[in-house]
Amino acid sequence: GDKAFAQFLTDEIKEEKKIQKHKSLPKVSGGWELEVHGTEARLVRKIAGEKITVTFNINNSIPPSAEDDTQEGQKPDEQEPELTSTPNFVVEVIKDDTKQTLVLDCHYPEDEIGHEGEEESDIFTIREVSFQPTGESDWKDTNYTLNTDSLDWALYDHLMDFLADRGVDNTFADELIELSTALEHQEYIKFLEDLKSFVKCQ
Repeated sequence: GDKAFAQFLTDEIKEEKKIQKHKSLPKVSGGWELEVHGTEARLVRKIAGEKITVTFNINNSIPPSAEDDTQEGQKPDEQEPELTSTPNFVVEVIKDDTKQTLVLDCHYPEDEIGHEGEEESDIFTIREVSFQPTGESDWKDTNYTLNTDSLDWALYDHLMDFLADRGVDNTFADELIELSTALEHQEYIKFLEDLKSFVKCQ
């Protein structure tokens, strides 16, 4: 059984490498520096007196509906639907002279993806906004968190403009999907390779 499994994995890895779009990770325009730690990626950008950090994790970032379409009995030459990774991402804005970090929790609404309705529609939304003490990795539940569901639209628009002024706009969000999808695929191939060596290990 293990032999067949290893052979299957070998073929699968070959296939996945064939359809791999990016041999190296795509760049995000606008002077963002990328750091990757396993499945977590961080983009950092410094502008006058501020540091902007965008963090996302590729785990569970592929919407479930895409996976159901792949039929078991599919012929190898049929094009599988392209899986796209749309992770939630967290934007942190740190001003040099304050002890607080503004944290904006953003996500891609599932129904919005791929429906080009209005020209001006944003491809991501802000879900929550809070202040966190700068430099602390554990966020406190005791800090007030603003949920945007019941938010005044004018305030919400200003928050979106605030992000856009710092380079987090639709273009960025599109490039983040590209990057995340490439990263997810790279990690998947690596996982298959690890699984293969694990299965072969006597």
